[in-house]
Amino acid sequence: MTGSVREKAPVGPEGSTRSTIRAIRTPGGLSVRIDRRSALVVLMLAVAALAAGVVLIGSGDYPMSPGDVVTALAGNGTPGQEFIVQELRLPRVLVGLLVGAALGVGGAVFQSMTRNPLGSPDVIGFGQGATVGALSVIVLFHGSPVAVAGGAVVGGVVTGVGVYVLAWKRGVHGYRLVLIGIGAAAMLTAANHYLITKADLIDATRAVLWMTGSLDGRDWAQVWPLLAVCAVLVPLALGYGRPLRMLEMGDDAAYALGVRVERTRVVLMASAVLLVAVATAAAGPISFVALSAPQLARRLTRSPGPNLGPAAVMGAVLLLVADWVATSAFGDRQLPVGVVTGVLGGCYLLWLLVTERKAGRI
Repeated sequence: MTGSVREKAPVGPEGSTRSTIRAIRTPGGLSVRIDRRSALVVLMLAVAALAAGVVLIGSGDYPMSPGDVVTALAGNGTPGQEFIVQELRLPRVLVGLLVGAALGVGGAVFQSMTRNPLGSPDVIGFGQGATVGALSVIVLFHGSPVAVAGGAVVGGVVTGVGVYVLAWKRGVHGYRLVLIGIGAAAMLTAANHYLITKADLIDATRAVLWMTGSLDGRDWAQVWPLLAVCAVLVPLALGYGRPLRMLEMGDDAAYALGVRVERTRVVLMASAVLLVAVATAAAGPISFVALSAPQLARRLTRSPGPNLGPAAVMGAVLLLVADWVATSAFGDRQLPVGVVTGVLGGCYLLWLLVTERKAGRI
């Protein structure tokens, strides 16, 4: 395949080159723009995610060096090492990678659509909706883990549809979506508390453990469905990255640039809601990853737009690092990863609110 390549170097305020954008045009008329800084950030974050995964696999009651982990992954370790790595620890790490990537993409989509850094799925109710679905299965039907996962997906999807319908008024606008989502989150949180008070001791304990958010006990049965969903929805969201960037300029500007606004919004919202719901079904409600990953990725790339790719890899890195902290930083007392992300994410949210207030945006 042949094509033309053009490079453009944006110039900063003092004439310095900030980044280089490479535009590749194929004979079929397809134009691909690659920001070199963003590509470098994605590459570095991917390396960090792989390194964190290797370290996490080597941690535990049977510690292993990174070299032993790589050897066992390649199938050249001892039978004991290969069993520990491939059957016990690798599925947990893969679930963490996929859940973090799904939450990162979902958070980036909603923050871009609402044009608000607080427009995160766990702030505007979608995570709480998935939790209501899961707790309903646990408390009311005493369902199996598979049924609980299905309930979480259904709860997240129903919440997404409800918030979209309530926010609709000649289109869906950012602040209306955020405000209605915050109200829905408050009501769904109350519903979760009510379900726990109605449960017996065993179901209440099971519900509280699930609500904490954890990667403990994850196996290949969680990996394959999550991988299939991410393999479909993450590329779909990435394919709508350019229209999503135009939507940040407002509906009128997007219409003028040829974007089918409502179709784009529906596809992206459906993809983001499903990603968040499936991630919640796989690991429980992991808080604040969807909130912080897109903002951290944007600060690293220094690039406008949704930064869906960097947000996905940043989410994976954050979740694996948080899981390593939860399992290794407190001695023999291992914490669920949701506890660590909640503490770190709460600090980040306070910092974000302070900076937004200083900037005059809230």
